[in-house]
Amino acid sequence: MWGHIFDLSNPLVGKDNTWVLWAICATGAAAAIYLEQRYKWAAKMTGAIIALIFAIVLSNFGIIPMDAPVWDVVWGFVVPLSIPLLLLQCDMRKIGKDSGRILIIFLIGSVGTACGALLAYTALNKFIPELGGLAGVFTGTYIGGTVNFAALGAAFDVSGEMISAATVADNLLMVLYFFLLIAMPSIGFFRKHFKHPYVDEVEAAGSNLKDNETNASAFWGRKEISLRDIALAAATAFVIVALSNIIATGLGSVIPTSNPFLQIVNTLFGNMYLWITTIAMLCATFAPGFFGNIKGTQELGTFLIYLFFFVIGVPASVPLIIRNSPLLLVFAAIVVAVNMVFSLVAGKLLKFNLEDIILASNANIGGPTTAVAMAVSKGWTKLVGPIVLIGTLGYVLGTYFGLIVGSILGI
Repeated sequence: MWGHIFDLSNPLVGKDNTWVLWAICATGAAAAIYLEQRYKWAAKMTGAIIALIFAIVLSNFGIIPMDAPVWDVVWGFVVPLSIPLLLLQCDMRKIGKDSGRILIIFLIGSVGTACGALLAYTALNKFIPELGGLAGVFTGTYIGGTVNFAALGAAFDVSGEMISAATVADNLLMVLYFFLLIAMPSIGFFRKHFKHPYVDEVEAAGSNLKDNETNASAFWGRKEISLRDIALAAATAFVIVALSNIIATGLGSVIPTSNPFLQIVNTLFGNMYLWITTIAMLCATFAPGFFGNIKGTQELGTFLIYLFFFVIGVPASVPLIIRNSPLLLVFAAIVVAVNMVFSLVAGKLLKFNLEDIILASNANIGGPTTAVAMAVSKGWTKLVGPIVLIGTLGYVLGTYFGLIVGSILGI
């Protein structure tokens, strides 16, 4: 029995055992939320990291498969639905200067990612096959999140074997990096050299917490919500995603790709996430009296994000990294390290807040969903709207930067 449990090629729960996999995924997300709101040690780790750890343990011990249709559904349907839910109360007119600061750091970090990819390529191209194409892939995924990974892999015709190894390295490194980002506000060096008003605000509020209460449980306290709210929230999210998909698919099919400029236009306007964000923000900005008063959108959207966090951890195969892709892990680490250096140095010179820098880098490396989850779990709720907007922009910018880096390297 124990030999079977540790057999990653033959997991205890098969990939076609859909209901059991959904049960495990939902339970993992729910357990992470429960622990985060129940125990202060878990609140410091954040539920996002706990969900990741649950998934990594289950997949690496052969309990659940690293590849299954359920995980594809989370990527393809759950993630798109979470974005409009989180944006329905984000009135553009109220976001203000927070977006500007994060945008500046995000763009500087994007340049850092591209420079890091070129630097890592120079150091490791003799040791890793197909690294030119993979440099473009990692550039895209570390500017716009994992959404860009598959698209750029196809664009550069990277082999399935190398994409698989790169995916494992990417997922494992993201987990390690999120641990670091979450720990940064507690590290004395960063607290001494950067402003951190949101951390101070949360800590001040924490002094008034009841026994056994965490910042997460205080923020996500019980709120009034009705059946009508649930129905309107779900219907609105589905309509926005469906409409966005129709628009993106239609424009992607009619905009030609006969030259580089038109390819960029096609990528921009054929991106479903761009339209999801645009339509949701228009609804929140121009009809706040209706959409802004729908209760429960933040809660529903955040739960969907926790499902996403669980799924992110599933493919992080530690044995596979050790066997097949240790150098790719080093490559990815160099890219991420340069991104962090660019972000921290620029943030320090511009006298931006530590929270802005952390979330911008998080949005670069993991995308808006991971950044939102961190902002919510840390209690930096005023930054949720801005980071969703900026991070979603990365879906488009990541593709451009990835194509540019690949072109520089002659791919």
